[in-house]
Amino acid sequence: MPIGVIINTLSVVVGGAVGAVVGNRLSMDFKEKLNMILGVCSMGMGISTIVLMKNMPAVIFSVILGTAIGLAIHLGDKINKLAQGMQKIISRIIKVDNSSITQEDYISTLVTCIVLFCASGTGIYGAIVSGMTGDHSILIAKSILDLFTGLIFSCTLGLVVCIVAIPQFILFLLLFLLAGFIYPMTNDTMILDFKACGGFIMLATGFRMIKVKMFPVADMIPAMIIVMPLSAFWVTIVLPLVS
Repeated sequence: MPIGVIINTLSVVVGGAVGAVVGNRLSMDFKEKLNMILGVCSMGMGISTIVLMKNMPAVIFSVILGTAIGLAIHLGDKINKLAQGMQKIISRIIKVDNSSITQEDYISTLVTCIVLFCASGTGIYGAIVSGMTGDHSILIAKSILDLFTGLIFSCTLGLVVCIVAIPQFILFLLLFLLAGFIYPMTNDTMILDFKACGGFIMLATGFRMIKVKMFPVADMIPAMIIVMPLSAFWVTIVLPLVS
């Protein structure tokens, strides 16, 4: 039973719904400052997983190569179009008032929301662990952050945040179901390097949330796919040659 996946998805839906209802009642100063705190939490979670990495060259190379792949295939632009499509769908159902920010800022914020909820290393790893061992604690811990993050995002984005829960649920459920095949092919070192790679994305996402620097977090996603194979290659091929 994917209990952790369900709880994590519901946290986004509940947070998004509450934020859409009470968002207009919260002052802009309150929302901005709380968003900064959530950004710092994302950065802190990223840092806490980055320090776990075992093979720094493999992880760094994965982040660089993965981002280069994302930029080459225009993954960020495709996710932007997806975000625009989600906005159009929800606006046909419910009137979305995003007059307080520009269209560009709206789409940029929505992309940050999608990446934070769907592509965090903690979430992906948590779904795999949940499916393999039945330990849902990682996803439940992530749900606490997602609840309040969804609330703050929906103050700006509206109910479209609830729609983000759909791709998140599909992705995490798929990983939950495939965990039995993925997990046995990994080892502790590969997993720690994988989490560290996700930590870099969460750190970059945190910078986006506090609007210090708009890192191309969507284009960084391919790094999550290649980091474990590169970690294994580094340990089995490269290290024996240089040691």
